[in-house]
Amino acid sequence: MTLVDNFSSGPYGRDDEDDTLRLECGVFGLWGHPQASAITALGLHGLQHRGQEACGIAAFDGQRFHTERHMGHVGEAFSGAEVVNRMPGFAAIGHTRYSTAGGSFIRNVQPMFADLEAGGIAIGHNGNLTNFLYLRRRLVAEGAIFQSTSDSEVILHLIARSRKAKVVDRFVDALSQIEGGYALVALTNTKLIGARDPLGIRPLVLGDLDGKPVLASESCALEGIGARFVRDVEHGEVVVISDTGIESIRPFPAARARPCLFEYVYFARPDSVVNGRSVYDVRKRMGERLAEETGVDADVVVPVPDSGVPAALGYARASGIPYELGIIRSHYMGRTFIQPTQGVREMGVRMKHSPNRTVLEGKRVILIDDSVVRGTTSLKIVRMVREAGAKEVHLRSASPPIKWPDFYGIDMPDREHLLAANKSLEDMRSMLECDTLGFLSVDGLYSAMQAGPRDPSCPQFTDHYFTGDYPTRLLDREIAEGRSDQPERQLSLLVSA
Repeated sequence: MTLVDNFSSGPYGRDDEDDTLRLECGVFGLWGHPQASAITALGLHGLQHRGQEACGIAAFDGQRFHTERHMGHVGEAFSGAEVVNRMPGFAAIGHTRYSTAGGSFIRNVQPMFADLEAGGIAIGHNGNLTNFLYLRRRLVAEGAIFQSTSDSEVILHLIARSRKAKVVDRFVDALSQIEGGYALVALTNTKLIGARDPLGIRPLVLGDLDGKPVLASESCALEGIGARFVRDVEHGEVVVISDTGIESIRPFPAARARPCLFEYVYFARPDSVVNGRSVYDVRKRMGERLAEETGVDADVVVPVPDSGVPAALGYARASGIPYELGIIRSHYMGRTFIQPTQGVREMGVRMKHSPNRTVLEGKRVILIDDSVVRGTTSLKIVRMVREAGAKEVHLRSASPPIKWPDFYGIDMPDREHLLAANKSLEDMRSMLECDTLGFLSVDGLYSAMQAGPRDPSCPQFTDHYFTGDYPTRLLDREIAEGRSDQPERQLSLLVSA
């Protein structure tokens, strides 16, 4: 869900003290249920981890669309039976969101809705379009008027301007023009549509709730509403759901899937199954392999909660070193990086993560985290563990060093702000004030995925943040860096015409 200034200088509008990776969206859709909006709200609760700044629901009752978009958590915006009264309908889609650059504004909250010649359409989008800026400039040159700064609105404009007769064909026509990583849900007067990018970078699953089809970013959202997991929506697939059943369309040339590895490293909930793999099991295997590759003599293995827990369990099992909860996380603390002063931010970090002194004092501690981005949070955790009396602190990352930014839906900083892209292992260790520092290798991560060795000629996964091997063209980036002027010339011709 890119914003227009994603390619401006700086770390995409993030606070320098915030070292948390953020995936920008979760999507949900339900067809044929009389309480569609209420169940969609429950489904969004299961996807809250994918976006905690804003949420929205669009429902259709057979006559009209009902839409609500709010800042804040799902529970604050959609709770109780009144959701059904406010938003009646037999079909609904929902969205949870994080913002990137440009800040959080209600105009960027999804689902987005538009009245087209063929009827209304609402759309929710997880991911980023890598040719968003080019498409937006082209559409503006042709007379389009935008109400938001989100790339999701580009998709609505492309659907509206398509010359195809049927709404599904218009939808597919729009998909043929966009590039990047995406999972989409769309709701029309007669259909619920789901789509996944040709490489399957972003996840999307199909479920069944008492015979009613469900779409969701992750299988954990199905569990929360009592729905049955049916299958993953396949890469490049468009699923069309209506009263006549479920139709599968494959409008793109056949390609090898390359799902995002960070879904397994961090973003997906551990109880989800993504592309046929248990996230929890993968993370435990990551910890086991990490112990094999970076083992060190110590007294206790301690996870950085919550995302480091499965890997720490695996590390402890493989190493034989006891696993303990040496850091306790408060689940009632809000985000600390938006606090007004550095001192208050520091207090916020301490309130969010508290040391368990009885576990740490006098011990040689192995700290397991899912990843190291800028290192700001890692440094605070290391210092906190030392202050609690740890004799040694050995920091381990359950993923390889992050050296390259992301453009497919992860709010990952520019390369100049990525610690591993600019410092040697020893320099990083010194900066993070730990006794030793270790990362899982790329081959180790592939091993944890049980995927066999990485194929450099055609990698099995999207892994550019570790390798620099981007799975698609980055047109907007090329234009911004002056490496592609052909699209700009085309835009100049459009403007002059």
